[in-house]
Amino acid sequence: MVGLLSVSRIAATLLVGSLLVAGCAAPDDGGGGPEPEPSPALVGLETELAGEADARAVGDSVNEFGFELLGEVTAGDENAVTSPVSVATLLAMVLAGAGGDTATAMAEVLHLDDSRDVRAGALLDTLTDTDQVELSVANAIWGDDQVPFEPDYVSFVRDTFGATHETADLATPATAEAVDAWVREQTEDRIDGIAADLGMPDPDLAMVLLNAVYFLGQWTTEFDPADTLEQPFTLASGEQVPVPLMQLREQELAYAERDGYRMLRLPYGQDGRYGMEVLLPDPEADLAGLLAELDAAEWRSAVDSLTEQTVDNLALPRFTLEWGEPLNEPLDRLGLGPAMDPGAADFAPMSPADLFLDVVVHKTFIAVDEAGTEAAAVTGGGMGVTSAQPQTTFRVDRPFAFTISDSQTGTVLFLGAVADPRG
Repeated sequence: MVGLLSVSRIAATLLVGSLLVAGCAAPDDGGGGPEPEPSPALVGLETELAGEADARAVGDSVNEFGFELLGEVTAGDENAVTSPVSVATLLAMVLAGAGGDTATAMAEVLHLDDSRDVRAGALLDTLTDTDQVELSVANAIWGDDQVPFEPDYVSFVRDTFGATHETADLATPATAEAVDAWVREQTEDRIDGIAADLGMPDPDLAMVLLNAVYFLGQWTTEFDPADTLEQPFTLASGEQVPVPLMQLREQELAYAERDGYRMLRLPYGQDGRYGMEVLLPDPEADLAGLLAELDAAEWRSAVDSLTEQTVDNLALPRFTLEWGEPLNEPLDRLGLGPAMDPGAADFAPMSPADLFLDVVVHKTFIAVDEAGTEAAAVTGGGMGVTSAQPQTTFRVDRPFAFTISDSQTGTVLFLGAVADPRG
């Protein structure tokens, strides 16, 4: 997964994969004005990393935001794959440079209720502390060499999120290629072209921030490719299409029956800390109805109700999905409008220039096969100036939802709706 934040002197874009910050005009550097009030993110922070309990609390906030975002980008009638961790991390880096009503609005959207919660970087350290799956989270910022940025902000993002910091001319093709190269490297070449999505090269860009997350997990029990068969998958329209269904038989898996759907968890690695939760609507229900009722609290309740059970037969589609979409409108509906309003945005703790968030785009990739799962996401943004039976059959032959989560912190890394496994 990759997240990008790009800051421009004219417009800002947040890309789940890339965030762009744009400014309307370069500020007068002559001084004489009052010093900006520090962001709440920079006030009274503890120097030590949050413990596991704090990481779980931040993870809960990420999940609340993630399920709300999924509800804004799809009604279940089409495929969508998001990474709550990627988008929330990128927005947390932007929030660290926000002040006044802008900071308040962003904190509410992210469900963060005090300054310590901004330290989502601590959660990232906990998430990546594993040798059972390949999970990397990386952050980077590019600042335009003509725009001044507050040293405290740059230091905070570097120290808290482990972000690398580069100063460059954001109006050149060379810098645009450097951004794309960083994304390709962090996502194992699964995501590309983020600079163009941010409008780079652009003389009005002030800053680009990137967050990349990459996940590669091997199933604890792999599917046998010889058992994979082309089987009918019934779309929401009633049309049946052939898709490869992978098969597992007589497996002890975590399973739960809920109101209107069932959940099954497929673990990765030997310890099963990470896993994919498959949410299958009941035959008389549909994916749209499930997504309308699904939120972080219901997901957590379902996960907590999982119990080990013998699954007589599991059939799961093999699929590869790529998804990308601007998030401006969904985020505006969630309440992020003040950060994207050139006349109202307050990013004084980030820069003396008048910056605002102009565009947000999210790009993700996921491949699920017999061996396991590969997933990546990129987020970027810009600122601008101005009760089960003993044996169970779980046949996923109709639209479904899924999450990839960490059982230690309860954090959802990836969240998706699969209306058509063919992509």
